[in-house]
Amino acid sequence: MALPSTLHHFDVALSHVDRGLDLQLGIKAARHPSETAERLWLRLLAFCWQWEETIAFGGGLGGDPEEPDLLALGPDGSTRTLLVRVGRPEVSRVEKDLARGGGARVAVLFEGERRLEAFLTESRGGRPERLARADLAAVPAALLSVLAKRDERRQKVGLTIVADHLYLDLGKESVDGPLIRGSV
Repeated sequence: MALPSTLHHFDVALSHVDRGLDLQLGIKAARHPSETAERLWLRLLAFCWQWEETIAFGGGLGGDPEEPDLLALGPDGSTRTLLVRVGRPEVSRVEKDLARGGGARVAVLFEGERRLEAFLTESRGGRPERLARADLAAVPAALLSVLAKRDERRQKVGLTIVADHLYLDLGKESVDGPLIRGSV
């Protein structure tokens, strides 16, 4: 018998200064039994980094691997406007998202700068022009490690994003780190 996913509730005060956003969000994220705490936090950060009105979590680890980790739909409810991958996506998967996305924005948030660099190196060996439209960034592994220690099922988070830097207020603790950008 398969283990069920665990539902995590995040009450997020999001201030994305560069985009002029100041929001109170109630985010529910189902954590698959095989998903690490680091990946859960990465999905939450990607949700806030790329926030738009209809953003939602995709199928996740237990769903269709073809589906993105996050997606947003247009006003018609069927046209995809945003596809987001997190963690360690393969170059070919991101290329497919760009090719089949129907004009949707594509973003990838990597689990650490080393994974971003490995992705960029691999992409330069092929046809890097295909990936030029993707928004590529990484959260430092050290920051994810600190966040992963907070594994409560209900959490209040203050997140400010300004000039590609993340500032997180976690109640009694504050942490911050850069959003490391990459381009092909």
